[in-house]
Order: sequence, then structure tokens, then C-alpha cells
Amino acid sequence: MSDQADVKSIDTLAFLKAALASYAHESGQALGEVELEGRRGVEYVTMERAAHWKNEVRKAGDAVNKAIKDLEHCRAFKKVGDNQPSCVEEKKNLDKARKRLEYAEQKEAAVRRWKPVVEQQFRETCVRLVHFRDVIDVKCPKAMAVLERMLKALDAYRSISGPRTGDGTASGGSTASVTRSTDEAALGLPPDTGSGPAASTPPNGGETPPQGVAP
Repeated sequence: MSDQADVKSIDTLAFLKAALASYAHESGQALGEVELEGRRGVEYVTMERAAHWKNEVRKAGDAVNKAIKDLEHCRAFKKVGDNQPSCVEEKKNLDKARKRLEYAEQKEAAVRRWKPVVEQQFRETCVRLVHFRDVIDVKCPKAMAVLERMLKALDAYRSISGPRTGDGTASGGSTASVTRSTDEAALGLPPDTGSGPAASTPPNGGETPPQGVAP
């Protein structure tokens, strides 16, 4: 098995590192916005709506009390002899005020019922966001550091000059020479020494001599 890395493009690693940095930055900003909007939603339900409907219940209760007094006033001062006044308008106002009070009380009860649910859901969401924050703040920088080390190692490997020939000039195909030497060593073959007497064709044309007969 070859010990060499099959890297097709160093630029791809640099692009991946830049993409991770961009992802971490944009995700961090989005995560902050999610937390802020979630907190605003919780405050809207548990504080703003709670205060609103509490105030509406108080106003509706005051309206009911006023409608009752108006109805009593009508019955007391608009009575002619034994004839009881109808006070239709006052009765309508009282019925309307009571319905408004009932509606406001239902809303106030709904806010009280949903307040702990909303707060619990927000706490659970924050726990999940903490795990995602760990990915952004810890794991992404670690991955970028690994890519940076790989890029430096590959740049250093690429900057190494090839083996020198007899005339002092650098020979081409250094990577191929390293690959060939590694593969031959793995197969147990002797190194290729190139041209010369050791690599010349045997005198008999390459045929193996019979046993006991000198070549």
C-alpha cells in the first residue's frame, strides 16, 4: 500500500478552509439573531401580553360597574308611578360590558397558562443552541487548524527540489522517482540504477545458461 497522499488540488483545501471560516462567521451571527428573537417572543407573551390583559380586565371591570350604576339610576329615576322603566339601552350596555370582561379574563387566563410553557420551550431551545455554538466556536476552528497544517505540509513538500544528476542540475520528475522507489521497495525489488554495465544485456542475449555450464 502506498504511503503517499493522493491530493488532486491544494487550492481545494484552501477553498474549504475559507468556506469553513465563512460558515462559522455567518452561523454565529444567525445564532445571535435567533437567541434575540426568541427572547423577544418570550417577553412578548410573559410580560407584554400579561400586562395588557391585566389592564384590560381592570378596564372591563370598571365598565361593568359603571353599566350597573347606570341601570340602577335608570330604574330609580325614570320610574313613572307604578310603571317600571324598560332601560333597554342601559341593559345593552351592561350586557356588552360583561361580555368584554369575560373575554379579557379568558385572555388573561390563557397568558397565565402559556407563560410556563413558553419559558420551558425557550430554555430547551437555548440548550440546543449551546450545542450548536460549540460547533461554531470550537469544532470549526479545530477543523480550520487541521486544514492549515495540511496546507503548510503540502507547500513544504511541493517546495522540495528534485534529486541532483551527475552534472549538478536538478532532474525532472522527482515525484515520479519517489513514487517508483517506494513501490519497488514495497515489492522487494532492487533499485533501478539506470543505464550502465550492471543494466546491460547478458552476453548470451538474455537466455539462462544450463545448470553446471558457465555463462
